[in-house]
Amino acid sequence: MTGGEMIEAAFSPEGSREFAVVIPYEDIFIRDHYGQLTVCPWWYGYAPDVERKLQWYADALRAIGQDWLMLPFCPTRQDRAKARLVEKEDGPYLVDVATGKQRRLRLPRVSGSLTGSYSAENVPRTIEEVEARLPIPRQTPPDEWLADGRGDLAAALLEGPASGLYPIAQVLSPLWSCYDLWGFEELMITALTAPELLHCACERLLAGALNFARGARALGCRGIWIEDCMTDMMSPKVFGEINLPYVRALVEGIRELGMHSIYYYCGNPMDRLEELVAAGADALSLEESKKGFDVDVAEVCARVAGRCAVLGNLDPIGVLEKGSEGRLRSEIGRQIEAGRRNGGRFVMSLGSPVTPGTPVERVRLYCDIAHELGRAG
Repeated sequence: MTGGEMIEAAFSPEGSREFAVVIPYEDIFIRDHYGQLTVCPWWYGYAPDVERKLQWYADALRAIGQDWLMLPFCPTRQDRAKARLVEKEDGPYLVDVATGKQRRLRLPRVSGSLTGSYSAENVPRTIEEVEARLPIPRQTPPDEWLADGRGDLAAALLEGPASGLYPIAQVLSPLWSCYDLWGFEELMITALTAPELLHCACERLLAGALNFARGARALGCRGIWIEDCMTDMMSPKVFGEINLPYVRALVEGIRELGMHSIYYYCGNPMDRLEELVAAGADALSLEESKKGFDVDVAEVCARVAGRCAVLGNLDPIGVLEKGSEGRLRSEIGRQIEAGRRNGGRFVMSLGSPVTPGTPVERVRLYCDIAHELGRAG
């Protein structure tokens, strides 16, 4: 079975006899490990032409060895024709063909940078303000997503180095997207004092997420990763009233598009695990034990009892980065056995992104061990 076939089987009611292995957020991993993934210059990933991007991606996919791929959009053909890449002594530059304007490309900083509105200003206080900040998005017809060439790189990947992988895209849950409008404190207060504002925002953000999912489907994606953060700090009651309906609607919309959904719930899930399963996603992905809470994948699989697929939550710091090879093998084996007890509805994964200090060779070892043990049952 190919990696894509194993994931498809794991998401089916019958489950899979062989288990796939993935890393979440490979874009973060790639950003932090450019120099270890390919002999190509790092800036091939920023080149305007598909050919150099494809060459770079092919090397990276071979180095990692996982079974899915976050499928990339690329610049339109028109935008690609406007730019050319020039190598100079002080580094690579993108040059605007028409104007001659130059922009130097710089290697992304390892670990990236913090973004987002942690204490938002000018938060919306009325329905009218919410509607003004979040206009109803235009529903883009599927053919428009590809007509301008934004799918050229994805098509080349799926026809070539990613042909056996499971292509996915990522969206945020509607309530998690509200964080950019309200920030943390105001979001939590608004959930209790003016929930109608969050409902208004979530309806509009849901429409935007489904519009993007249509584009991802046109691109060739077969699964959508739904990220949901910080809602574990809401009571199960508020979570069920404000968050769950929109996650469920997003899951249903993704299913209507002919794709699977993977619900990645960040935070402590154990007091609302039934609600998370009730969202109806094809797969549930959870963080590793940390922040004062424990998430044992064996307990999760026992409680889920085959109602959906479960992704592993191997500790990316204590086990993947810093654990011995014996500990890594033991934990992968333990999680895979739990997955077998979930009716084969399991994919080996990490609870969080790969850390910057984890070498590519270690990630490849993780993938190789999981493939070995995942086929041994």
